[in-house]
Amino acid sequence: MGSKTKAGSQEFLKKHVLDKGLCTGCGACVNLCPYQVIYNDRTVQLHKCDLDDGKCYSFCPRTPADLAALRKILFESGDLTPEIGAVKGYYFAQAVDPALRITAQHGATVTALMELALAEGLIDAAIVSSRSRELLQSGVILNDKDAIRKNAGSKFTVSPTVAAFNQMVTHEGGKVGVVATPCQALALAKMKLKSLPEDNAKINQLNLVIGLYCGWTLSAEKYTKLLREKNIVAESIKGMDIPAGKNVLEIFTNDGVRTISLEEVQHCIRDSCNYCIDSTAEYADVSVGSARFAGEWEDVRNWNQLIVRTARGKELVDLAIQKGILELREAPLESLNELKAAAAGKKKKALKNIVQKSGSTKNLLYLDDRDPVVLKYLGVEKKIRKRR
Repeated sequence: MGSKTKAGSQEFLKKHVLDKGLCTGCGACVNLCPYQVIYNDRTVQLHKCDLDDGKCYSFCPRTPADLAALRKILFESGDLTPEIGAVKGYYFAQAVDPALRITAQHGATVTALMELALAEGLIDAAIVSSRSRELLQSGVILNDKDAIRKNAGSKFTVSPTVAAFNQMVTHEGGKVGVVATPCQALALAKMKLKSLPEDNAKINQLNLVIGLYCGWTLSAEKYTKLLREKNIVAESIKGMDIPAGKNVLEIFTNDGVRTISLEEVQHCIRDSCNYCIDSTAEYADVSVGSARFAGEWEDVRNWNQLIVRTARGKELVDLAIQKGILELREAPLESLNELKAAAAGKKKKALKNIVQKSGSTKNLLYLDDRDPVVLKYLGVEKKIRKRR
């Protein structure tokens, strides 16, 4: 592995994740015991733990794991691509309901699929992120359509959504669906790989993961300060977006649309995002992001890209078409290739940052330096290692 430390206690989590600035704030270590909590958008350890092998360390998306084994468990080998993970199908999609498209993000595909899964009994509850105050978010457990719609849309700050899953599976909660960012989807996948026999029933409650494309999230503290400088009241924000080709962050407020250049937003990005190699939520059942195709942005923004990754994901998407919930367009190969190129660029940049941080190509922090996907994108760093 990139790290030679034995997977173990909370002490290792602090040393190798929290203190190194790798924590994504996903919440995978929270609600497993009383010692880990979320304070604002930070993970905090309240007390030391004497367990030799803690779940907090095992489930964290920034501790070492055999990702090749994980892909083998979750996906069919013929579907795997090095750039964006498993692909059973790739489409442009939007919810048929125009009211839902107004309420949710882009084509409202995520909300439509989660509502359908709940209505059809594929899940008994949905876990999504919800803004609690200002720019802070938390995971919430929902079991009705109106509540899911109320929490639709991207917020661009971190939500400890997996903490809500940990909370739910401590009770008899039935089947669960989770809307997850890439790091959250990886944490949920690691639970399946590393669960103890007594935890299998709880982990098996996870019946659906809808992944969100994610390039980065914002530090709530830094972003709040930037908004104040721009005289934008955080409580007035209704939604945010990054329109194609405009290099700005659009902020939809009660007083209209405001824009901030992405150059100004850059310094608000969480440090941990610089070391993430996954931009399309590769460990989900389906993954959804903003569409990119030729046309006016006001038309394009009403569509999503949709990657179907697993048999379960295909079953849900097929049902959505059958029920008239989703409209799908076959996406051109050019669009898929553009997505792969962007995802590959993210991997290369993250690996470069990891090597710079660790100081060695032999220490890739949480990544396995023998993983074929990692080796493919190690690039210049790989050549350096060969000379050693």
